[in-house]
Amino acid sequence: MLLVFLVAEAVWLAASVLVLVPFAVADPALADRQRLTIWPLVTLLVVPTLLAALVAVGGTALLGGGSRQHRVRRELALHWDWRDIRAGLLIGLGGLLITVPAAALWATWAGSDANSAVGEAFEGRQLAPAAAVVVFLAVWLLAPLGEEVLYRGVLWRAMEHWRWNRWLVFAVTTVVFSVAHLELLRTPLLLVISIPVGLARLFTGNVLASVVAHQTNNFLPAVGLLLATTG
Repeated sequence: MLLVFLVAEAVWLAASVLVLVPFAVADPALADRQRLTIWPLVTLLVVPTLLAALVAVGGTALLGGGSRQHRVRRELALHWDWRDIRAGLLIGLGGLLITVPAAALWATWAGSDANSAVGEAFEGRQLAPAAAVVVFLAVWLLAPLGEEVLYRGVLWRAMEHWRWNRWLVFAVTTVVFSVAHLELLRTPLLLVISIPVGLARLFTGNVLASVVAHQTNNFLPAVGLLLATTG
């Protein structure tokens, strides 16, 4: 499972680079973020996460433990349970009591550097309705799903196979999740944000609960991005 995680992460990084290559070749000034057009940005937001999640699921089906019939569901701890979904929603909403003030404090402290990489990429841009909705759905629904499959699914399960204490697994996946965003300045804030998400996985044993908690956290930023990019 650790191999599956590492390969999926490598695919995410490679896809992020390859999506930009054709535009870099066509426009050497692409190094200037403001010259990058809208749809390459949307593609960069959607494709790498989707590919990484597909690799994670496919790799788990191929290399995971247990019977092949139930391998993905068991290894990734993915099962539909309304109680777990409600628990994820409640933990996500409760987490906002911590993460929203933390984000406000962070914005006060960091000033112009407070934006996420996605926020910076779309800052000052006006999107067509279709593009704006795609960005909104990607930030709200797709990114949390892909990230939770990777970190609270594959990586979490890899450490469970090593029989690590579940609180240690929670701590390690929280740190790795925060650092893997490659936004070093925002890492402390990402650590705070990821705590309720990880707790949803810890308390329910269901990745779908952490997906819902993560989506709950991402809803307000996604709405803000939608409003900003449509004027």
